[in-house]
Amino acid sequence: MKGNELKPHIGIFGRRNYGKSSLVNFLTGQQIAIVSDLAGTTTDPVKKTMEIGGVGPVVWIDTAGIDDEGSVGRLRIEKSLEMLAQADLALILFTDNRFEAEEVMLVDTCRKRGIPFVLIYSQSDRFKPDPQLIERIENDYDTRIFVLTVKNLSLREPLTARIREALPETAYVHRSLLGDVIGEGDTVVMVTPIDSSAPEGRMILPQVQVLRDILDNHARAVVCRETELSDTLAQLKQSPRLVVTDSQVYGMVSKIVPDEVFLTSFSVVLARAKGLFDQYIKGTPAIDRLQDGDRVLMLESCTHNVTCEDIGRVKLPKLLAKYTGKQLRCDVVAGLSPIINPADGFSPTALTDYALIIQCGGCVVTAKQLAARLAPAIEAGVPVSNYGLAIAYMNGIFNRSMRIFERVNV
Repeated sequence: MKGNELKPHIGIFGRRNYGKSSLVNFLTGQQIAIVSDLAGTTTDPVKKTMEIGGVGPVVWIDTAGIDDEGSVGRLRIEKSLEMLAQADLALILFTDNRFEAEEVMLVDTCRKRGIPFVLIYSQSDRFKPDPQLIERIENDYDTRIFVLTVKNLSLREPLTARIREALPETAYVHRSLLGDVIGEGDTVVMVTPIDSSAPEGRMILPQVQVLRDILDNHARAVVCRETELSDTLAQLKQSPRLVVTDSQVYGMVSKIVPDEVFLTSFSVVLARAKGLFDQYIKGTPAIDRLQDGDRVLMLESCTHNVTCEDIGRVKLPKLLAKYTGKQLRCDVVAGLSPIINPADGFSPTALTDYALIIQCGGCVVTAKQLAARLAPAIEAGVPVSNYGLAIAYMNGIFNRSMRIFERVNV
């Protein structure tokens, strides 16, 4: 139920031939990455999952050198920096007593983005570290440098321990989605529509995550489709504590669920868990300020087959047009692709050209990846919303969808 994208991501960064791929192999104890004396051997990021004691499974990311050259090299550097923004922890390698512009840029980026990092002096068997340089860097950045040679296997556990120490608990200790608003013995009704966009023979990931969380909190889960909701509620001996619905049937469900019963959506639950809830609450009312010709960007964290009932590409744009009465242009970027990407079917534009960005629930990405994705928009002052909150707003149940979370009315 938990894909690789939900595990903590640890990225390895540095110049070409500084031992990044050797470090991946050293840490995993396997020949995962290709190692060569030829500069630029690693082109695209290479990922490998491995357990760390006391943490659980993590994803190691081997990246291309940040000193790559040429037009293709610049693209590789951009890809490496994308991985840096998504990392829960960065391992920054340097050697040969060189700590120059490239290394400073990596450290400064980490500090600006709040990304924990570990500085590693690699290949110490080939290039003896200068004690004065090490001391200066440690003083400048208030850190401890780990001096490493991958030929010394006894250093694996101390380095792993250092990584464990540096990795923030928030990356691997996941808080309950509903644990602070439901309790033992409560009944939660889950409304799960089945249409052409639903995966064959299974539930979608947000529904699975919420179901598991209900069970973990020793509450009762009742699952039905929207067409059976009225009968389901009538058959319950007591009113449910909460109804969680798929956003696309928010309007219909809100008319069925009594006002005294808490109501929210899977997307709102995930938005709250991913840490950007306040930004979504602040940005959603920008829907009322949309004008003819405005551009709206839909961000999907996953990639999937598009159908005529796709919520982000079809239903939500139609609802926006109907609610606002305006002629809007809705662009879509899927997965963790760069937001400005002409290959996704639209012309490149500055983020500030968008009047609103609407993000999906983000069930397949970490909170860090989601925050990194939206940070440039937030910094640029572009309003950001979420599928569930946007749909609730346009159905007149924005405040109701957050009532169980004790949010102040907007």
